[in-house]
Amino acid sequence: YGIRMDFILRMLLILGRTNRWLAEQLGKTEHTVSRWCQNKTQPTIAILGQIAQILDVDVRLLIKSTKD
Repeated sequence: YGIRMDFILRMLLILGRTNRWLAEQLGKTEHTVSRWCQNKTQPTIAILGQIAQILDVDVRLLIKSTKD
């Protein structure tokens, strides 16, 4: 699976929130969230569920298929 970080970043922009805010909500460091945004690492499915709850969106919107 892949993460739709573009969607997460767009939602943060719409909500007027930052990576730092998301990191605080998740109990993670801003560095961790930054690494996700740069596609250097990916959050776990469990963390994606938490992000979906925080952003009030369906978790399926945060996942992209990597199948061709």
